[in-house]
Amino acid sequence: MRSDHERSTEHGHERGPVLVTGATGKTGRHVVARLRQLGTDVRAVARGTAPVRFDWFDESTWPAAASGARAAYLVDAQNEHAAERMRAFTAFAAERGLTRLVLLSARGWADSGDPGMLATEEALRRSGDAWTILRPTWFMQGFTEDDLLRAPVRSGTVRLPAGDGAEPFIDVRDVAEVAATVLTQDGHEGTVHALSGPRALTLEEAVDIIARATGRTVRYESVAPERYVEGLTARGMPEDQARFLAQLFTWIRDGEDAHLSSGVQDVLGRPPRDFTAFAAGAAAAGAWDG
Repeated sequence: MRSDHERSTEHGHERGPVLVTGATGKTGRHVVARLRQLGTDVRAVARGTAPVRFDWFDESTWPAAASGARAAYLVDAQNEHAAERMRAFTAFAAERGLTRLVLLSARGWADSGDPGMLATEEALRRSGDAWTILRPTWFMQGFTEDDLLRAPVRSGTVRLPAGDGAEPFIDVRDVAEVAATVLTQDGHEGTVHALSGPRALTLEEAVDIIARATGRTVRYESVAPERYVEGLTARGMPEDQARFLAQLFTWIRDGEDAHLSSGVQDVLGRPPRDFTAFAAGAAAAGAWDG
């Protein structure tokens, strides 16, 4: 089989841009920023970007997005069709010499024991491309960017069905730095990098750190999964989505996520950012004001 380098050179892509899908999303925008810091030519695309956009379900958007690209950061369709769309895209990309593909997955999917959670990963693995998979834990930025956690912090009470289980939250900026590295450097092909923060925190500990950083009273309250689902559906969330979120938090409650992973240190040669520093910076930036 020809190497990624050989195929890229043959198609004239060795110096082409790095394609970043989901470029306006939680990780994508940080990946774009990090690549640009490194002086890398970036093609940042999402469903709403112009003049070039990318939609997993509109294959007419694929040629302009992938043309001439030398590597791609992929945030999948995130629904029941994600694996099928990944298979279609990897075949399309390979025909155009785009074979260095980096997929954002999640460590929890592997830890769940449910093979269905890894269907998109499996589609990428079977493509024959020079793939790399990133499996991060829960993002620290969930407390600042998602109303699921940000709004309760601002209200003063964070109610979750996570019990006293612990989670090694990771800073999205670390995920982005890892992604930028594996997109632009050799040696990560066929590798899965599990990424976590440097320590596991209970939700109570995380909320206490935020409270100290903000100087406000914020408390954590553990609730039963059914009560949590009822609260979400009362605010208009579809029940299946609410139950899925409850399941994620019960994984934390049951200790499924408490272990640490060395991916950040392995790839970047430094420890991951700590939650206390994240909370201090977010508070100073006014993340929980108002």
